[in-house]
Formats: sequence, structure tokens, C-alpha cells
Amino acid sequence: MSAEAVRPTLSFSRASDATLVVRLAGPWHLQRDMPNAEAVRREIETTLPGRLTFDTAQLTAWDSGLLTFLIDVSELCRQHHLAAERDGLPSGVQRLLALAEAVPERPGARQGLVVPPWLTRIGAAVLGARQPILDMLDFIGQMTVAVGRLVRGKARFRVTDLLLLIQQAGAQALGIITLISFLVGLILAFVGAVQLEQFGAAIYVANLVGIAMVREMGAMMTGIVMAGRTGAAYAAQLGTMKVTQEVDALATMGISPLDFLVLPRMIALCLMMPLLCLYADFIGILGGAAVGVGMLKLPLRVYYDQTASAVHMGDLVGGVFKASVYGVLIAISGCLRGMQCGNSSSAVGDAATSAVVTGIVFIISACGIFAVVFYALGI
Repeated sequence: MSAEAVRPTLSFSRASDATLVVRLAGPWHLQRDMPNAEAVRREIETTLPGRLTFDTAQLTAWDSGLLTFLIDVSELCRQHHLAAERDGLPSGVQRLLALAEAVPERPGARQGLVVPPWLTRIGAAVLGARQPILDMLDFIGQMTVAVGRLVRGKARFRVTDLLLLIQQAGAQALGIITLISFLVGLILAFVGAVQLEQFGAAIYVANLVGIAMVREMGAMMTGIVMAGRTGAAYAAQLGTMKVTQEVDALATMGISPLDFLVLPRMIALCLMMPLLCLYADFIGILGGAAVGVGMLKLPLRVYYDQTASAVHMGDLVGGVFKASVYGVLIAISGCLRGMQCGNSSSAVGDAATSAVVTGIVFIISACGIFAVVFYALGI
């Protein structure tokens, strides 16, 4: 069979009574290179006929592509006030055309993309940004209720899961906390030493490192590390459970997913963050001592005494309190993004990324709020 035999063809002829006959032949399928209605337009505008008819004797097959062509031809006939007779079309085509034209086209349906005014776009963006905030407040409310059930002894979760989560959020995080805290203390001491040595006040490097680590950097760096490590892990774990429908299975069995999955993770992180903060403070001060003793040649006893005189109990308590709040924020961010995860594998990665970003933003924002509040309280 030749290539021409399997291609849809369109031809025209004119009868003696000024009738334009449109001949359709071959298979009129969408995947074929079908003619379009522009050829009919040119034929009509060459010499305007009295009416238009169709000849489909050689039509072998058709689908919606033929219907689209005929609808465009009907529109051309209406534009040129030309009568179009459909008796020559297959009966199935005639019924589908009548069905397509039974409901009139909505005015403006074929308009191009309408760009709303800039004020409308701003309003829509503001309304769209409101929903994540409402979702977060709803999640915090549900977690508050879950904590209430925990206080009353009605929360349902396994103690073994809680102990495992405490180990993962505590002992297994000591390595990265040690490295980061030591380097932060070392950097603070080195930067301070370069400036203070110009005034012969190198001894105050101990004050700088001690106060900075205990009040701010220890808690903040621990929070950022745990957001990237534990917060992302929580989001990935819960997101995977969402994808595999384990969360739905718990709800089907009458077990609250918040009690069984979220509450132990929040408890573990809230318990471990203050301890990790204290450990980070100690390691950061050791990092500063490495610079003070090694580079500035300060006696270790002098460095210790200077640090002890600079750091007060209020500084230590404030830093530990900040770490506790950061732990709550990290747990909320990781668990919220995990519970909001979609049902695809790529959604798990998106949830983990979003958990890290949300946690870090929360930590930095809370750190700024604490700085203002503590300054106002004179702490």
C-alpha cells in the first residue's frame, strides 16, 4: 500500500448549482498529517458558493480529529453565511456534531490567557501564603492536645521507640556537635585575638569565647546542626510512612499518628537539646582555649579563671532555655513537613529539604526575638 493511500486527503469540486462539494478520503486520525480548515477557507473565498456539502464515500476511518475539522468548517460557513449540509457525513459523525453543538459555547471561552491586575495578584499571593500558617497553627494545636494526653497518661506510643529516638538525637549526634562547636570556638577566639592583640588585651579572648558560646553560639549552632541532621531525618521518616500508608494504617487501627509517631520524636529532641547545648558550650570553650593557650601563650589556669569570671549562671540558663525552645521548633518543623508529605518518592526529599529550611528560619528568628527580649529584661 502506498503512503498516499494511508494519508487523509481533502479535495473540492463544484456542482452546476453553485454547490461546493468537500471530499474527504482516507483515514482521518489525529496522529496523521490531517488537512486543516484553512484550505476550505481559501476555496470558499475564491468564489463564494451557494451551499456546501460533504462527500465521504472514500473515508476509511475517523476519530475526534475529523470532528475538530468539521466544527472549524461549520464556523467558516457561519462566518460567510453559507448553508452547510451534513447528509453526506457518516451517521455517527452527524450525531457527535449535534451533541457538540447542543450546548452553546460560553462567551469568552476562546480568549487568550487573561493576566489579572497586579493588585489582584498581590491579594491572591497573600491569601495563598495564609494557608501554610493556618496549617502550622493547626498542627501546633493538635500537638498541644497530644501533650495534654501525655500528661494525663493517655498518650499511646512505645517506650522502646522513645529510647531509640533519644539515642539517635543524643549520643549519635555528639560527633558532629563536637566538630562544629570546637571549630566555632576556635574561630571566635582567632578573630577576637587578631583584634584584641592590637590593644594588648589578648586575655579578653576568654571572655569573648565564653560569653558568645554560652549565651548564643552554643545553642544556635547546636540547633542548626540538629535541624539539618535530626529535623530532616524526622521529615524523611514520617514522609516515607505517608507514602507507604503506614500513617493511614495507624489511624485505621484507632491509634493517633501524632501520639505514636510525632510525640516521641518531640520528647526525644526536647530532652536532648539542652544536654547537647551544654556539651557544645564546653567544647566551644575548649576550642577558644586551644587558640588562647597555643597561639596567645596564655596559661591554661589564667584562661580558665578569666572564663569563669566572665560567664554567669544567668548566661548559662539563658542559653539552655534557648536550646530547649530550638528543640521544640526543630521537632515541629520536621514532623510537620513529614506529615504534610505527598504520596510520591520525590515528595519525601522535598519534605526533608523544607524541614531543614523551616527549622533554620525558625531558629534564626527565635534567636533574634530572644536577643531583643533579653535586652529589654536586662539579662
